[in-house]
Amino acid sequence: MSPEPSTEIRIFSRPLKHEGSSVLMGFPGSGLVGSIALQYIVDQLEFEQIGSMNSKYFPPLAMMNKGVINVPVRLYEKNNLTVIVADIPIHPMICYEVANGIMDWLEPFKINEVVTIAGIITNEPDKRVFGVASTDKALPRIQDSTIILPIGSISGIASSILTECKIRNIAAYGLLGETINAPDPRASAATIEVLKKMYGLDLDVQPLIEQAEEIESTMQKLAEQVKTAESMPKKEQLPMYG
Repeated sequence: MSPEPSTEIRIFSRPLKHEGSSVLMGFPGSGLVGSIALQYIVDQLEFEQIGSMNSKYFPPLAMMNKGVINVPVRLYEKNNLTVIVADIPIHPMICYEVANGIMDWLEPFKINEVVTIAGIITNEPDKRVFGVASTDKALPRIQDSTIILPIGSISGIASSILTECKIRNIAAYGLLGETINAPDPRASAATIEVLKKMYGLDLDVQPLIEQAEEIESTMQKLAEQVKTAESMPKKEQLPMYG
């Protein structure tokens, strides 16, 4: 018996062209790993935008590019890959509704598998990618390209999607890029390398690495400016004239 379609989540999209597609999802979280990685993929490989998703529970936020509004949650497709990428974080209180709404919409297309991309904050400088799967049977698909998490927990929308897939008996994977709590294109590039192996993507991540270097340089300059400002004498310490 299929669940009733969610009335809280509205998806405006043409149907997927292919049954048995693989679906990649990225929502803002630690390091914006999933959002950066998937937006880079759809831009570089020229995916077609096929639709969007909206909800009364989403924050009232619309991104702009050169004066044109961009819907915060977008659907893309190319060949047998479907991508859902978001610019807005999903509040914990509605993660279940969002995950359920997405999976209800995907159900008629008999999707093959789902991959969620997110970040995991560690105290290490490496950009490793940790992996989880919905079942023991699915685990070998990512064993050679990720570090399998032996124990722990996943939170947020990624956890809700993985749980929903497990309940519906759909193979699902979580790719967690090692990151810091700031936009982290290097961590995104690391997760893209895993996706390249999984799906045979012909994609160069060097431009994304260069973007990371630019971001790091900008952050370093900003930190230096803040440090300089903090070292300047306070107003009451300045000499008086006149």
